[in-house]
Amino acid sequence: MNQVEKAKIQDVPQIHRLINYFADRGEMLPRALSEIYENIRDYFVIRQGEQVIACAALHVCWSDLAEIKSVAVAEDSQKQGIGAHLIEACLEEAKELGIATVFCLTYQPGFFEKFGLSQVDKMELPRKVWTECYRCPKFPDCDEVALVRNLEV
Repeated sequence: MNQVEKAKIQDVPQIHRLINYFADRGEMLPRALSEIYENIRDYFVIRQGEQVIACAALHVCWSDLAEIKSVAVAEDSQKQGIGAHLIEACLEEAKELGIATVFCLTYQPGFFEKFGLSQVDKMELPRKVWTECYRCPKFPDCDEVALVRNLEV
């Protein structure tokens, strides 16, 4: 079984390729190399040997709010529970940090609903979560689904 680990700086090029492979297909938002380097502490990875086959990030937005983002699993490693391990790691870290609420914006709401996140109107999210939206190629016509989960902290 592949284990979830915190990402290391040398993982950034592989994380970037993995995320942007799916972004190029319109399945998630792209991430710049600089953004991944600046936020490397947010990322979890799963490796197969030296290869990063999956990643996810937990980004703290405020004292009581964090976003799960950049969840990607290599195509040949999907449907094996790898994504679930990453989401569970993000949720566990949010609890350890004392964060009361996690949210995500996604094109795959059914996946996140399996972990207790529920769909909400995007406008219910605090303005703080929109800080990176202006860089999105789809801004202001966001077509992602917002989901939220309150944690027992």
